[in-house]
Amino acid sequence: MIKMADYSRNSLMQFINTKPKDIEICDVTLRDGEQTPGVVFTKEEKIAIAEKLDSIGVEVIEAGFPVVSSTEEAIVREIAHLGLNARVCCLSRAVAKDLDVALRCDVDFVSIFIATSDLHLKYKYHKTFEEAQSCALDVLDYAKDHGLTVRFAAEDATRTDINTLKSIFKAAEDHGADYVSIADTVGILNPATASYLVSEIKKTIKTKVCIHCHNDLGMAVANTMSAAEAGAFQLHTTVNGIGERCGNAALEELLVGLRVQYGIERYDVSRLMELSGLVEQYSGLPIPRIKPIVGANAFAHESGIHVAAVLEEPMTYELFAPEMVGGKREIIIGKHTGSKALKGVVQKMGYNLSREQMCSLLDKVKKCSEAKKKVTCDRLGEFIKELE
Repeated sequence: MIKMADYSRNSLMQFINTKPKDIEICDVTLRDGEQTPGVVFTKEEKIAIAEKLDSIGVEVIEAGFPVVSSTEEAIVREIAHLGLNARVCCLSRAVAKDLDVALRCDVDFVSIFIATSDLHLKYKYHKTFEEAQSCALDVLDYAKDHGLTVRFAAEDATRTDINTLKSIFKAAEDHGADYVSIADTVGILNPATASYLVSEIKKTIKTKVCIHCHNDLGMAVANTMSAAEAGAFQLHTTVNGIGERCGNAALEELLVGLRVQYGIERYDVSRLMELSGLVEQYSGLPIPRIKPIVGANAFAHESGIHVAAVLEEPMTYELFAPEMVGGKREIIIGKHTGSKALKGVVQKMGYNLSREQMCSLLDKVKKCSEAKKKVTCDRLGEFIKELE
């Protein structure tokens, strides 16, 4: 019997000692995911998503940005009082009134963010770095004085001079920050620079490092995994990778990547398909068919050579079993289907056709597919009846 672990993990990994030593997941679907243009979650939807995230084993859920509205504040407070195993946090600007609202929500900790790049300082804040840092540290002190656990986040960290970033993170650590967070706000990182940046920051501070990656260049998950290898502790995600512009690091891709690449199996990934569908429904954002892990084509096979092999041993063309993530395999009959694959499908449908009948059936399938008509099992059954 072939075990998945024998073939799923990249054989090169045995030569590379880069397995993340200690991590936790902070899912930000309810906050950053909701900042996707046109997306709004109701209270009931946010609660349903939070409970599903909790059932998967996500350690931290960012429930929202409570200063946005009284409704948002009430929802964050309710999620904080659900009694979840996951800790609940919320977002706050480096403004005292934001902290006052966060305190009313009874969250486990608060994420205070301040932009640190010259670009943001000049065009968004119209302040010097020293002025912005002073405001941020004052609010950090205010939060710690009120007993809050604090994540100190540098917005646009990846376009900030690295010595400036080290300086403000060291100051935050000295003021009692429990985490410092690198926000790749415009998705400029690649795996090499993500690893380098985390490694450099860890040379300066002892505080736990968080990584928050956006997907503007399509590398958010890869960057997050690379950052984890370099020692980032808290990894930020959203379900289906939703978020501003091109979205964030996708939770489902990261969790399966951690399992397949590094053997990190403490998350219940069998619930991923269900969670993904829930967020697709609530957000109104359709999941692309070719989306890894949860897309409709993730476990679909049409090519004749592929289908024939999959029918004999699925791992020939599947990195992991669809059941692992709550999915199912689909054999597609179409233009690229070969006779062996078609025979396997037909036999599974309960038919035993002659060689001549199989040839005729294959010809019908290819003509139908080339006319851009889908060959469903029902249609295939109709073709078979026509041969009798």
